[in-house]
Amino acid sequence: MDVNVQARDPREHVNEEPRNDLGDLMAGFFGMTGFMTVVFFGMVIIKFLSE
Repeated sequence: MDVNVQARDPREHVNEEPRNDLGDLMAGFFGMTGFMTVVFFGMVIIKFLSE
């Protein structure tokens, strides 16, 4: 009985991309903070223009 088995070591991580998790976290945090700051000041300007 001949069995073709191709076992791979799961520690090889052949399909894994190198990632910078801290950079992704900081970019997301500061990007969302910047976006919310723009939204906040936009709403304040709209409020004062509508009075």
